Amino acid sequence: MAFEGLADRLQGTIQKIRGKGKISEADVKEMMREVRLALLEADVNFKVVKQFVKKVSERAVGQEVMKSLTPGQQVIKVVQEELTNLMGGEQSQIAVAKRPPTVIMMVGLQGAGKTTTTGKLANLLRKKHNRKPLLVAADIYRPAAIKQLETIGKQLSLPVFSMGDQVSPVEIAKKAIEKAKDEHHDYVLIDTAGRLHIDETLMGELKEIKELSNPDEIFLVVDAMTGQDAVNVAQSFNDALGISGVVLTKLDGDTRGGAALSIRSVTEKPIKFVGMGEKMDALEAFHPERMASRILGMGDVLSLIEKAQANVDEEKAKELEQKMRTMSFTFDDFLEQLGQVRQMGPLDELLKMMPGANKMKGLDKLQVDEKQISHVEAIIQSMTGDEKVHPETINASRRKRIAKGSGTSIQEVNRLLKQFEDMKKMMKQMSGMQGKGKKKGMKFPFM
Repeated sequence: MAFEGLADRLQGTIQKIRGKGKISEADVKEMMREVRLALLEADVNFKVVKQFVKKVSERAVGQEVMKSLTPGQQVIKVVQEELTNLMGGEQSQIAVAKRPPTVIMMVGLQGAGKTTTTGKLANLLRKKHNRKPLLVAADIYRPAAIKQLETIGKQLSLPVFSMGDQVSPVEIAKKAIEKAKDEHHDYVLIDTAGRLHIDETLMGELKEIKELSNPDEIFLVVDAMTGQDAVNVAQSFNDALGISGVVLTKLDGDTRGGAALSIRSVTEKPIKFVGMGEKMDALEAFHPERMASRILGMGDVLSLIEKAQANVDEEKAKELEQKMRTMSFTFDDFLEQLGQVRQMGPLDELLKMMPGANKMKGLDKLQVDEKQISHVEAIIQSMTGDEKVHPETINASRRKRIAKGSGTSIQEVNRLLKQFEDMKKMMKQMSGMQGKGKKKGMKFPFM
């Protein structure tokens, strides 16, 4: 996950000052030295680091902090607020044209994930904002670009406008907007050509498309894995085109995160969206305040709730709660819940969104093996309907049959049955407590 190294360093640093009843300028100076190193190691632009440390230092030794009853916590609050400001302050909303369609130009270097991101954005506009987008294949130079966008459109059941690779991108954009008006599309997403590096020919063509299409947004798609190079690319595109926002891809990868913390300050243009995986629904609006909270180990409950709301059926959740209260929870119910949780994303990433997750021992090393989850599903699917409802009837011969049918071992079947029984006991205990008192931790069968 991006920011992991930065998060570890910053959380370790602020932990030292969190509980202090009194802090001195020397304490703040020492903390700022650690913060500076952490940001530089995360590949944050040097000028951005210098400015950030200066702002935090000035506020941290101010009267509001020094005379506070909890100066340590006030310093952390200052760091969180300035980190949020560094990334844009607040979420930047996508534009909506007064007269449809809203035109969005997708620009960027080759290999940044521009075509895929174009599809992801169209999918998000349709699902979350109830829009009717039109994808436009205007990259006529990369042999597979048009085919790739058409494949994505087919996969998402979204229309793709294409005129092949023998028509100029400017003409394609013009005809696409005309078609969008005729067919009442409210968004037009133009997938423009990329290059391996910035050149005059590329910029000249993009300027022509911009002049003709008069876009409401120009989104620069940048690979977060490229670090400081991403900032340089953003600056060049912004100087030439006047971009309106940035989409960072591969933010779920092993990247230090410096690009996300630098781009906003260097270009003064917001990060609008971030790519958090390969799936077509793995594009999220960027919330600076939530990201700052996650980096500092304060969790991201709002994003976690949004993921749950998007992937968990409310009626089924109520039905499940009733089953848990009446102890009628079965392996079929468990299988259904497992599927809904998997749709929300990797479990280890979900857990890291919880407040205080940084203090949970072993969470940093937690990796949920997808094979193990698949084994659990295979075991349950190899049970008969009666066995799923009454697992106590599963004797030695049945366990042998289930293991053979699921391609697993008898030991794995035994472990799942034991953990499922423990989980039901936990549910009974929690139901009896009615939410009061201390609850013991519950271990999922696939962890």
